[in-house]
Amino acid sequence: MSIQWFPGHMTKSFRMMEESVKLVDIVIELLDARIPCSSKNPDIDRLIGGKRRILALNKADLADEALTQAWRAYYAQQGFQTVTLDSTAGKGFERLTEACENLMAEKMAAAKERGRIFKPIRAMIAGIPNVGKSTLINRYVGRSLAKTEDRPGVTRGRQWIRVKKGMDLLDTPGVLWPKFIDQETGVKLAITGAIQDAVLDAATLAARFVEMIFVIKPEAVKDRYHIEGGGDGMEILRQISLARGFLLKGGGADLEKSAAVLLDEFRGAKLGRITLEKPTENPNVGKR
Repeated sequence: MSIQWFPGHMTKSFRMMEESVKLVDIVIELLDARIPCSSKNPDIDRLIGGKRRILALNKADLADEALTQAWRAYYAQQGFQTVTLDSTAGKGFERLTEACENLMAEKMAAAKERGRIFKPIRAMIAGIPNVGKSTLINRYVGRSLAKTEDRPGVTRGRQWIRVKKGMDLLDTPGVLWPKFIDQETGVKLAITGAIQDAVLDAATLAARFVEMIFVIKPEAVKDRYHIEGGGDGMEILRQISLARGFLLKGGGADLEKSAAVLLDEFRGAKLGRITLEKPTENPNVGKR
């Protein structure tokens, strides 16, 4: 299954980020905790250069907790400072604030020693589409300032927001990169909702997803839909259709409907907390 999605506005958005990064002290790069490798845009490494950076594994409430900790350990070995977040529930923000202050502590102390008033920490929020950047800002502030929807490509412009005394956040549009060399990356991005569903064949994507799940956690699908499994992804999708009563006129399985339900229930953690990749399986983080 070949997936490429790089709408024209993303080129403009990336150029805007290149201009904006000069204005910030820290970059907070949001990753999807369910796909901590595939959700890491390699172009952001080039964009950030030597800026201070925090990797925030968002949607941690949807991911396997043990694997999230394994990914944090992996990135720590690469020299990254990491935190986990559940931006929808507003969890983990204290740790994020503390991490930002720790990164800026030396600079703040130097300014104080010279008798200067340190300006508010300015941090850019960066990441792929639909990873939860605007939701994070709104929960941080406590009111809706950044536009959010449960689909990629909503934030288009640059938004500076004062989230607390001494800290400003810059919300930026979600950006992907022009070509996925590894097609599994594109598939995982599509499964988690970083790529617009309208550009994909839902049944083919869901069939690929269910094949992944039957390797990672087969009981999640078997128990949820009361099926035996067996066969390829399309066959399992057909079993889900029949078990749920998703039928076309004439009695055939409605694969499109069962695909939509399966993906939606995964994204809503109704299949349980699932992470689609392990650090040991992804040695080339950031080199896609």
